[in-house]
Amino acid sequence: MRQSCLQIKDWQSQGYAVPKLAINLSIRQIRHKTLVTDIMRILAETGVEPSCLALEITESMLVENVEETIKTLNQFSALGLEISIDDFGTGYSSLSYLKRYPINTLKIDRSFVRDIATDPSDVAIISAIIAMARSLKMEVVAEGVETKEQLDFLTLHGCTCYQGYYFSRPLPAAEIENRLWKH
Repeated sequence: MRQSCLQIKDWQSQGYAVPKLAINLSIRQIRHKTLVTDIMRILAETGVEPSCLALEITESMLVENVEETIKTLNQFSALGLEISIDDFGTGYSSLSYLKRYPINTLKIDRSFVRDIATDPSDVAIISAIIAMARSLKMEVVAEGVETKEQLDFLTLHGCTCYQGYYFSRPLPAAEIENRLWKH
């Protein structure tokens, strides 16, 4: 978290327009009693605005210690941090959790995106996730986009955010600078 915030601050000081940075949280981190205060301290020390970050959790985290998780995520939300559910559709959580948690974004798991050109079940699942997210006023990100055909399908069905090798392989920070634009 600290390293990510320092990198954001460095890019901002160089005049780059930095998109929101998503940081994955592990189950161990979300259970840590001082997580919220640790993140508040890091944000204060680095001077990074909470709106620059999104915290990603998996569905399985939503069913672990539900009341404590709701409390923690509400604290994150109150700070101005966005919350995303990563790998959506692969966990065992109940859809009722979506209304109990302050979730901003659902990230469609790559396992559904991979075969959208050939598997009608994946088409139905992705279409349902996009429609549900819209109804709940959530953003949707499709993970694992690797082909123009996948991108075209997702765009046609109303998904506007994507990640995957079609756009770029993971890059070190120095190479990302070449893709950022100056204010």
